[in-house]
Amino acid sequence: MIDKDVFSALGKEGVIVNVGRGAIVDEKEMVRCLVHGEIAGAGLDVFENEPDVPKELFELDNVVLSPHRAVFTPESFMALCELVVGNLEAFFSNKPLLSPVMDL
Repeated sequence: MIDKDVFSALGKEGVIVNVGRGAIVDEKEMVRCLVHGEIAGAGLDVFENEPDVPKELFELDNVVLSPHRAVFTPESFMALCELVVGNLEAFFSNKPLLSPVMDL
């Protein structure tokens, strides 16, 4: 989804932030654009081939890397705990689950 055309549209002042899925970004093209100054920077929490991160990214001053932890905020962790407890209570009370897993 995020390819050469998108990086070109971002331009020299554009910054790519990816906290979703590593595979949506053409990582090789992104690295090339960062190294050559074709985009201003990147903030990355996910990578195409985790846990392997392109070594070039570690050497760049215009890149911020985090270890795939963007989802782990105190608020999201508490919400997850509440959901688990709610599902357990529903299950043991023979009530519909709050977040059932559907078989496709």
